[in-house]
Amino acid sequence: MTPAGAVVYCVYILASRKHGTLYIGVTKDLVRRVYEHKTDAVRGFTSRYGVHLLVWFECYDDVLHAIAREKELKKWRREWKINLIEQSNPEWA
Repeated sequence: MTPAGAVVYCVYILASRKHGTLYIGVTKDLVRRVYEHKTDAVRGFTSRYGVHLLVWFECYDDVLHAIAREKELKKWRREWKINLIEQSNPEWA
């Protein structure tokens, strides 16, 4: 359990649809960041490819661990990412 007021950093995966385009990111405010992706508030990859569905996330107390995990996941094969999503979210998208 995280103490009140502590910052939590989340690594997340968004998808355009089931088995569609995937995007991996890290943030300290998951709700705000997903909202920004869904509303195309920031131009870029997710707005260009319609990647708006939150399908997986993991939270960390330390930003360096979160960034390391994000970088690790970005190196993974697509199949491994899909397996990771389906372990905790079998009905995704």
